[in-house]
Amino acid sequence: MAGGFALGLILLAAGAQLFPDLFARDQELLAVILISGLGVLATRLAFLQWDSASTFKKRVLVLGTGSRAAKIEEMIASGQAQGLNVVGYLPLGGVHHYVPHARILDESGSLIDIVERYGIEEIVVAIRERRGGALPIAELLECKLAGVRIIDLPAFFERQTGIVPLESVNASWLIFAEGFDSGAARDLVKRAFDLTVSAVLLIVSLPVMLITVLAIKLESKGPVFYTQERVGQFGKPFTIYKFRSMFTDAEKDGLPQWARQKDDRTTRVGRIIRRLRIDELPQLINVFLGQMSFVGPRPERPYFVKELAAQIPYYNARHSLKPGITGWAQVRFPYGASVEDAMGKLQYDLYYVKNHSLFLDLMILLKTVQVVVLGRGAR
Repeated sequence: MAGGFALGLILLAAGAQLFPDLFARDQELLAVILISGLGVLATRLAFLQWDSASTFKKRVLVLGTGSRAAKIEEMIASGQAQGLNVVGYLPLGGVHHYVPHARILDESGSLIDIVERYGIEEIVVAIRERRGGALPIAELLECKLAGVRIIDLPAFFERQTGIVPLESVNASWLIFAEGFDSGAARDLVKRAFDLTVSAVLLIVSLPVMLITVLAIKLESKGPVFYTQERVGQFGKPFTIYKFRSMFTDAEKDGLPQWARQKDDRTTRVGRIIRRLRIDELPQLINVFLGQMSFVGPRPERPYFVKELAAQIPYYNARHSLKPGITGWAQVRFPYGASVEDAMGKLQYDLYYVKNHSLFLDLMILLKTVQVVVLGRGAR
């Protein structure tokens, strides 16, 4: 909220300078800023009060007490259950409980009776085995017809955390789940968005790019631009363009290496342009060529794609869209350089592939501005 307010002030001040007859100025501008700031603060305080009041929270019942259900308890502890009141966990015949015993409901009667007793509005199905009568289908149907929302664990986590959890999905879920939509209209809108944002960014950043070229040439010998093969949409390789931030012999042994925090292979100029993300700007060329989108999963090198696809299930699903300069994983997940980090990022990439839209692209664009300004994730 603070970032949005600051961005609004910048736009308001710019508008007052460019169009003085249309925008408030001087004392009027100061009054607008003061009133807006108080309004934002009051709205934030009201939201916090509303979120802390259990009266207004959706009452949720979780079916299952196993390891899947324990993930929900972890989510609650991390503060990612805003707007929810998880009443408790209902065991379905399992002998091992992974949630606190105090949170397990020791209730008898039908599921609809329990729902009415606790005023449940949503049921989360958090059990792995659903065949052989393990799942009370008839009772769940009765609850659904009574107006109770029934949701499975992947959809629940997707809604609350902005990820698609790998441990909770399978091929059938990916096939039958809503989302993963694509089409000519969406492709046209996304292409128009890419060209518009990239053109504006190219014009605005041109002086910075010229200074960067000069700084790279003055500091060390070698080319200004760094080219590398990456894997694009549908697994098709392409050449990515970046400003060179490393010494020319960074991979002198011939083996690809993960980029890492405080990488000792970077030059002094390279460390600066990496922190400010200036090294990524030449990728605008890839966007104009149609090889990349402005927003999408980050493209990896073929060597790492082969390695990661062999170890991580559904890794290649991220290649169903064009790779991006920025993306959902980049603004939500710390910079990573390992297989474990790649698994974490894939959960965000799958969320984007499933839910990509113009609105989500705009939200990622705004978050990218915040990330660049705060310097988070630089390596």
